[in-house]
Amino acid sequence: MNILIIEDEKRVADIVAKYLENEKYKVFISYTGEDGLEVFLKEQIDVVLLDLMLPGMQGEEICKKIREVSNVYIFMISAKGTLDNKVGGFVLGADEYLVKPISPREIVARVNALKTRKDRENNEEVCIFDKGNLKIYPETRMVTAYGNEVVLTPNEFDILYHLAQSPGRVFSREQLINAVMGIDFDGFDRTIDVHIKNIRKKIEQDTKNPKFIKTVTGIGYKFDKALV
Repeated sequence: MNILIIEDEKRVADIVAKYLENEKYKVFISYTGEDGLEVFLKEQIDVVLLDLMLPGMQGEEICKKIREVSNVYIFMISAKGTLDNKVGGFVLGADEYLVKPISPREIVARVNALKTRKDRENNEEVCIFDKGNLKIYPETRMVTAYGNEVVLTPNEFDILYHLAQSPGRVFSREQLINAVMGIDFDGFDRTIDVHIKNIRKKIEQDTKNPKFIKTVTGIGYKFDKALV
């Protein structure tokens, strides 16, 4: 994996880089936000270690600009450790928020854990849609949307996977119930509507204009074939 460190404290950046290089990662270092953004746009970066207190362009702004073009994994690092600071970081798009001082060994451990997870995902069968914005892992029943893992109930996963296996095909509510819950299901067909609503909340960026699961008025639902 290629790792970009954006940190204005040269000594800190160099020490963390050395630890990561000892683990055979390729490391890029930038001491300013502007330089870091330039390196990110030029190189194939897998992980960004982003300090917030930077000269010139602040880390928050860099995070926003990266998120406009990439779902790369971002470790946000800051001396500000309040709950509001952390929540603000996640809202901006950070995947992790680490509070200084933090040991280089812990950073390496977190990066190693991320690499292990990515290696496991890469070796597993995966259904990819919308250029990777939605990924479904049938073996482990895991789903990621826009780079973030989402937790689906068993029925929600089965409905999403069933639709995604046949992009463009329209399924009635009754067909989905029979396929996912079985013909002996004792309930209302509108149960499917509730599940679809919950799935959309978890995988869509805009639930009012859903991208993945489309409603076919008077019939049921389909998975958008254009996203395959």
